[in-house]
Amino acid sequence: MSRVEESELPPAHALYTPRQRWGFLAILFLVSTSSYMDRQIITIVLEPIKQELQVSDARLGMLTGFSFALFYATLGLPVARLADRANRRLIIGVALTIWSGFTLLCGFAQGFWHLAFARVGVGAGEAGAIPPAQSLLADYFPPEQRGRAFGLFMMSAMAGYLVAFVGGSQVAAAFGWRMAFVAVG
Repeated sequence: MSRVEESELPPAHALYTPRQRWGFLAILFLVSTSSYMDRQIITIVLEPIKQELQVSDARLGMLTGFSFALFYATLGLPVARLADRANRRLIIGVALTIWSGFTLLCGFAQGFWHLAFARVGVGAGEAGAIPPAQSLLADYFPPEQRGRAFGLFMMSAMAGYLVAFVGGSQVAAAFGWRMAFVAVG
């Protein structure tokens, strides 16, 4: 296709009705909320993990920071680049499956290193969510609506934290730290 033919194509956002756009945003909001829930749930259950697995505060810090951030940060850029070339919805779906599965595995961890490995998997999976989602939102919404769409999308972080803190703490108090991971996963 020549450059002239490309410029004659309608903008991507013109392909969607307002109802479809806001529906897409709602789905991406829920995906992102899940990402932030999975990311935050460990902070709620650190003390029971420490007691059961007999780990130091330094190792707990590794679980909440290094093991997650290592792959989240290093895979974020390649995934963003891939999102420019591949099916972004598929990338998000695969990422959601990966991080949810590894969050579930956190609940079955038999020791510190099992839990650390599972947290690395959570971070690796979550690296595939936000860059493609933001790219999709830029396509779905016309320029004059993108600010509102991105603002609402970014509220998913607070929604995820709220659900993790309130729901996760209730599940952990009633059923233990492992079940909190299973429920969120």
